[in-house]
Amino acid sequence: MARLCLIAGWLALAAVAFMTLGPVHDRPQIAPSHLEHFAAFLLLGLVFALAYPKHPMRAVLIVAGSAILLEILQLLTPDRHGRVVDAMTKVMGAASGIMLARVMLNSWQAKLRSVPAVSTAFRRRERDQL
Repeated sequence: MARLCLIAGWLALAAVAFMTLGPVHDRPQIAPSHLEHFAAFLLLGLVFALAYPKHPMRAVLIVAGSAILLEILQLLTPDRHGRVVDAMTKVMGAASGIMLARVMLNSWQAKLRSVPAVSTAFRRRERDQL
């Protein structure tokens, strides 16, 4: 699953970068811009956190870093404008997605630990790591 999320995350980030830096008239608009920004980066945060389940800081750096970088790059395009408010909205969306993924991962692990056969395997693995 992590490999699928990794591929989906990088493809989605490329699509977001294209829409962010491309001409305004080529960008589809389905909701108010702040809601679109928040939702896009929430999904990116969720997918990258699932892609890197053992490295949550990597997901934070990729998604939050790309949000800030894309806003800076918008300053170089003639018909776009980078704003701090937009960057903060994207970073908050990214953080929300990453937190949601962490909750999901912790919940799945707790459910797996409640299954007797899996619980025994987890205990053996933890004991072997000590």
